[in-house]
Amino acid sequence: MTSDKAALRTELLAARDSMSPFVLSQAIGDLAEWMYNLPVDVAAGDTVAAYVPTRREPGGTAMLDALVDRGLRVLLPIVPEGEPQRLQWGVYRGEQSLAEGRWNLLEPRGQRLDPDTLVQAALILVPAVAVDRRGVRLGRGAGYYDRTLTDMPGQIAVVVHDAEVVDGELPEDRYDVRGQWILTPSGGFVPVEAG
Repeated sequence: MTSDKAALRTELLAARDSMSPFVLSQAIGDLAEWMYNLPVDVAAGDTVAAYVPTRREPGGTAMLDALVDRGLRVLLPIVPEGEPQRLQWGVYRGEQSLAEGRWNLLEPRGQRLDPDTLVQAALILVPAVAVDRRGVRLGRGAGYYDRTLTDMPGQIAVVVHDAEVVDGELPEDRYDVRGQWILTPSGGFVPVEAG
């Protein structure tokens, strides 16, 4: 495995792009099912942060709808204008409440919530290109999530496709924020290994 983040990201995204529509569809359904078996205790009215997948990222609005079905308040990221900074948040109110935002990403319409709103989340579902067994994430490279997740009290679950959990160690910078859980379609929530 290469230690260069950019080269590794390119390699992994090419493999993701080659995934069949059937495999992607199956992953969407499997991840939605795992929302009924979260690794943290939550009750109706509690907050979970998630994301709307793009470009073959794992997950889908079925995952978000499953969380809402449990009576949870679901926060979704909103990418602010300008240079990379902490993400803002909005409340998910169904697929019809989403609109294209920056870089054509689907974001919740309505009130933009401050980045510190994330402290209310018991669990934060974060997409990644890959994750190692220590919870080190390989993201898309802009650092929005690392800026946002620093010092957040909620548990972080890194969401990837099954083949994107790497056995070796991903390159890690001092500002990278690790996850405490890895979520894959077939494996569900698995705690990260110490190290």
